[in-house]
Amino acid sequence: MWDDAFPSFLIGLREGLEAGLIVSVLVATLMRAGAGSRLPQVWTGVLAAIALSMSFGAVLTFTAASLSTTAQEAFGGALSIVAVAFVTAMVFWMRRSARGLAGEIKEKVTEALTMGAGVLVLTSFLAVGREGLETALFLWTTARAANESAGPMTGAGVGLVLAALLCWGLYRRVLRIDLTRFFTVTGAVLVVIAAGVLGYGLRDLQEGAVLPGGTAYAFDLSGSVDAGSWYSTLLQGVLNLTPAMTWLQVAGYAGYLAVVMTLFVGGVRGVRAVPGVRSRGNTTPPRPGSGSPDRPAGPVPARPVPARPRWLLPAAVVAVPALLAGLVVALAHPKPAAGETVAVSGTDCGRGFTAPKPGRQDFLMHNTGNQASEVYLIDPSSNAVYGEIEGLAPGTTRDLVATVAGGTYAWRCVPADGKAVTSKAVRVGGAAGAHAVVPVSERDLAAPLKAYRAYVDRGLATLVTQTRKLSGDIRAGHLDTARTDWLTAHRTYASLGAAYGTFEDFDQKIDGRPDGLPGGVHDKDFTGFLRIEYGLWHGEPAAGLGSVAQQLAEDSAGLRKAFPHQAFDPSDLPLRAHEILENTLQFELTGDTDQGSGTGLATADANLAGTRELLAVLRPLLTTRAPRLLPTVDADIARLQKLLDSAHHGTGWTPVDRLGRAAKARLDGATGQLLEDLSPVPDLLEVRKSA
Repeated sequence: MWDDAFPSFLIGLREGLEAGLIVSVLVATLMRAGAGSRLPQVWTGVLAAIALSMSFGAVLTFTAASLSTTAQEAFGGALSIVAVAFVTAMVFWMRRSARGLAGEIKEKVTEALTMGAGVLVLTSFLAVGREGLETALFLWTTARAANESAGPMTGAGVGLVLAALLCWGLYRRVLRIDLTRFFTVTGAVLVVIAAGVLGYGLRDLQEGAVLPGGTAYAFDLSGSVDAGSWYSTLLQGVLNLTPAMTWLQVAGYAGYLAVVMTLFVGGVRGVRAVPGVRSRGNTTPPRPGSGSPDRPAGPVPARPVPARPRWLLPAAVVAVPALLAGLVVALAHPKPAAGETVAVSGTDCGRGFTAPKPGRQDFLMHNTGNQASEVYLIDPSSNAVYGEIEGLAPGTTRDLVATVAGGTYAWRCVPADGKAVTSKAVRVGGAAGAHAVVPVSERDLAAPLKAYRAYVDRGLATLVTQTRKLSGDIRAGHLDTARTDWLTAHRTYASLGAAYGTFEDFDQKIDGRPDGLPGGVHDKDFTGFLRIEYGLWHGEPAAGLGSVAQQLAEDSAGLRKAFPHQAFDPSDLPLRAHEILENTLQFELTGDTDQGSGTGLATADANLAGTRELLAVLRPLLTTRAPRLLPTVDADIARLQKLLDSAHHGTGWTPVDRLGRAAKARLDGATGQLLEDLSPVPDLLEVRKSA
């Protein structure tokens, strides 16, 4: 997405151009001094700086991955603040140092030529390394804010490539760019972007329990702003402005912007030169033989160095940062400590359990009883679950990996045919922060289940009326009207997706596919909506469809009568939140269920409506357990809905097989993203025996 890529594109372009100008000055100075043979030393330093920057990015990524959720928020928030400080310093440093930067680098190169290869490598390394480290930190921060890496990395890559092309053009004098104006404009834009990063970082620190005020909102427009709209996505991606912001975020954003932008604009008038700009209109570093007055009197003799393989130094400067990064990652992201063996049974639950050290732990759970058992690591005061094993068989041992932080822990063992047993609790010192899921009981799901059953009952009443009308249309021979009424009734049925598992045999009769039937679409057991669809869109006469339509109306009425007495497992609700759209992606968006009407996207739209209704009844439970999940899911739903709406033209829908490749990819991608973001729902709302 361009909204996620733009901040990284700008930082890649600006930082790449700064580093490129510095390298251009280094190269030009060597060439003018007649020391072209020393260029490999410059490129070795540049290569080392790039390796260090990439290694730094890897360290940030893997260090964050090894932390608990709360610690990740605090870590990311702190680095966001550091990134803002670096970007701010970079903007003002370029404005302040532009006039004399080229001269300073030339002096350093001249000194390095008299002191040996190592000093020249170090000079180019330090000159480029600062830009690389700033770029790595800012990219990591923007990728974390965007919650994905493809967009930011693509934007940065495009920016760096464009910066390299611009530097080449400037060096070869095939381009003329007003670099003073370029750095002024990009500096002002970066100040605005940095203000958004600061606001995002402050919010992370609040969610990481480092700063207070996490629930003190200055405004909350999430109920009235479409989070999936283009303007909302643009504001969030580029400026990190969200529909809901705390007072601390607003104060930090506005205060930074007011102070820094004022200082930046006030100092712009003093900038008259940038690296490589010696006079008005000249925007390129000097070329060999240009006769510059600061050219050394003659070639500077190089100190003889012992012969060694040319590849040795470049390989070393790349390998050393990578090895150091690997060492840091290994230390920061260790394997779970080989833990103690803990007994599991109806009488010995938790035997052998002692207070572990904070961090990721590997507990060896051994079932010493004679029944299979569920095992949970819990907080006994709240029953919150830190880790679990389902169905641990007698006499077997399995690993349970969990992150332990400050708090109270106990084991709960639930034998298949016995009562739950809870071990003695132990206390772990240190700060809190381990991620736990507050368990859900059937009582918690009772209200959502009642509300959803009422929704399904209303839908079935509507379905009965609509299928009777459809049957009447076909009996009367009004096939054009029947096609319209067929789609209306089918969409009603499709919107009841979370109840399919409860409908028993009625679902196959009402909406079964011909897959696996010996006669395919002509098989006598192929009935319901899809059979009628095949007939209506393949020219079958009304007389041949009358009995099928009548049977559909009777089956719909039978389902409505049976539904109040059918068993509806409360745990089905969280499962269906994900499965409805899984089926949509598998069947409707592939055209697999289409029997000729080309209305797969209409059915997908109804499935999305059913998912939205299901999430509405589950929202109170999800809000308390994963407050950041629903805003993300709501934005995903809005994005998918917009794509489906674009395929709806009056009373018609674009068939799936007539979608352009790009439109189909966007639709599949939006559905896949929604599925991914919905995937935690079953785990969050699982009915656990420990509850």
